[in-house]
Amino acid sequence: MAFDRFFTIGTVRACIAGGMALVVAACSSFPTPSLPRMPSLFNRETVEEVVETEPADRLYNEGVVLANAGSYTAAAAKFEDVDRQHPYSDLARRSILMVAYTKFEARDYDGAVAAAQRYVTLHPGSPDAAYAQYIIGESYYRQLPTVERDQQATERALRALNDVIQKYPESEYAAEARGKVQVAYDQLAGKEMDVGRYYMKEARFLAAVNRFRVVVEQYQTTRHIEEALHRLVECYMALGVVSEAQTAAAVLGHNYPDSPWYRDSYTLLQRGGLEPEINEGSWLNRILRRDREA
Repeated sequence: MAFDRFFTIGTVRACIAGGMALVVAACSSFPTPSLPRMPSLFNRETVEEVVETEPADRLYNEGVVLANAGSYTAAAAKFEDVDRQHPYSDLARRSILMVAYTKFEARDYDGAVAAAQRYVTLHPGSPDAAYAQYIIGESYYRQLPTVERDQQATERALRALNDVIQKYPESEYAAEARGKVQVAYDQLAGKEMDVGRYYMKEARFLAAVNRFRVVVEQYQTTRHIEEALHRLVECYMALGVVSEAQTAAAVLGHNYPDSPWYRDSYTLLQRGGLEPEINEGSWLNRILRRDREA
């Protein structure tokens, strides 16, 4: 529709000459083109569409069905919807835990840790808090690296699993956590042994001693303790610190008399005309005394 059909040059001049009142009067006499109605951001219908939610129980049940079918990622999304759309409902609390569980099963361990940590923070006194804490530890545990890699994940797993044992000692998860703690300790000890052996190959015996000493002092219950004591014998003999070598061999023989590592240590000392013998001033003897008194 042509513009000049509504506003001729004469009409515009007349409006200008007659003032604003005439402009309004003249312009109001012309038909207004029909335009689509612009939706208001605060229109009632629009607001209702934004806040419309699904019932909490429906979302939760859909999540359970998906989880049972093994669709853990889709299930987690349903439980997250419960938490987001119905944050003050009873099902919201349960849904946070279910998010942690389904993300764990989907191998989204970072997501599982985040959800479980949120549950423990919001509901520390809940009967399910022990399970949430266990999910945190288990998520880190599933990511344990090989001994050649950085062990930050192992340390995080240890902290989280020890929290299960210390905070929820009577829970059914404490026993499982204890078993995994032992594996994690073994992993950390293995890392120290790996680095210590490397230093030995480089003839950096003092640096190697420091690594093997960590195993003896901190990881006595791991499978690496026998080798760590023998490596101390080797390193101290290489350094010429004979009394410490004799003490390490004596400690090894006292605790593991049938160990092949002790036989190697004993043979090494005999080549130098020495016998295993406890040196009262040795740091190893102090550890022995401490263990006896504990």
